[in-house]
Amino acid sequence: MSRIIRAKAGPPEHADKPEVRHLSVDEESAGQRLDNYLIRHLKGVPKTHVYRIIRSGEVRVNKGRASADTRVAAGDEVRVPPLRLPSVPADAAARPAPAREFPILLEDEQLIALDKPAGVAVHGGSGVSFGVIEQLRQARPQARLLELVHRLDRDTSGILLVAKKRSALKNLQDQFRERATGKTYLALVSGDWPAARKVIDVALRKYLLPDGERRVRVTAPDDPEGMRAISLVKVQARVPARPALGLPAFSLLEVTIKTGRTHQIRVHLASQGHPIAGDDKYGDFALNKQLARRGLERMFLHAWRLAFTHPVSGERVQLLAPLPPALAGFSAPGGTGPTHLG
Repeated sequence: MSRIIRAKAGPPEHADKPEVRHLSVDEESAGQRLDNYLIRHLKGVPKTHVYRIIRSGEVRVNKGRASADTRVAAGDEVRVPPLRLPSVPADAAARPAPAREFPILLEDEQLIALDKPAGVAVHGGSGVSFGVIEQLRQARPQARLLELVHRLDRDTSGILLVAKKRSALKNLQDQFRERATGKTYLALVSGDWPAARKVIDVALRKYLLPDGERRVRVTAPDDPEGMRAISLVKVQARVPARPALGLPAFSLLEVTIKTGRTHQIRVHLASQGHPIAGDDKYGDFALNKQLARRGLERMFLHAWRLAFTHPVSGERVQLLAPLPPALAGFSAPGGTGPTHLG
């Protein structure tokens, strides 16, 4: 855990007033992104607020401004502005995350590749008490280190990497940052995706809704706050329209991302007029209701394939996570599941 150096206490009548805090980065946290570091250590603070204080310059690393993707190093001092944290029940410490193991695709002394179910956050924070990593740590109390290598959206299922050694964490995170990994998702979208449309190279820009919730939209290439985003798209299967059921045609797409922007696949596909089935942020809400009545009660986005170089052996690893049953029937034109569309 980081050592917390608290500012000198003021008079008793100001005991409840938030104060500036200084966090000292330890060896176990070295190499993490600043945003991830703060989200982990500022329990109860919404992620949107964490990003806001970073953007505003209120967070300082070694007295200098830093961005969300700054990598912290052991010994760095991180200044955190006064924050009024939500009150924590007195018995919170007695209610740890429930221990849980997840389906394992690959495990050795360096890493775990697991198949994350939809509906489970990868870590606690922003209204979520715990996620995959907290549950896994509870299930494996003997593990010296368990750290997320990357993230998946809560509603996305599929391959998630967890490092078991600090050296493996740094190596794998470097691969993700340098785009040396191959990440392909399966997404079911409404409509017939044009086979010739294979590349989406459209910049994305983050923004906040009035209630502080994060959103992303496409923007012009010269937008100073935009980030270039590239997705490669291939049609894997097509599901014909079912007029009798009031359902359009669907396309099952393999989407390989060359950049890892927030909500990249969801916004890219929706911007082309083919939103992901079940997407409650960028999708077709009327269609989503129809699909929910037929059993699809989640977003059809699955981290299907992941390629990376093993941090010790140097071998190229290729992992596949099959579609979960809740999705498989919807994507097979000749499917036999009770709720399949084909």
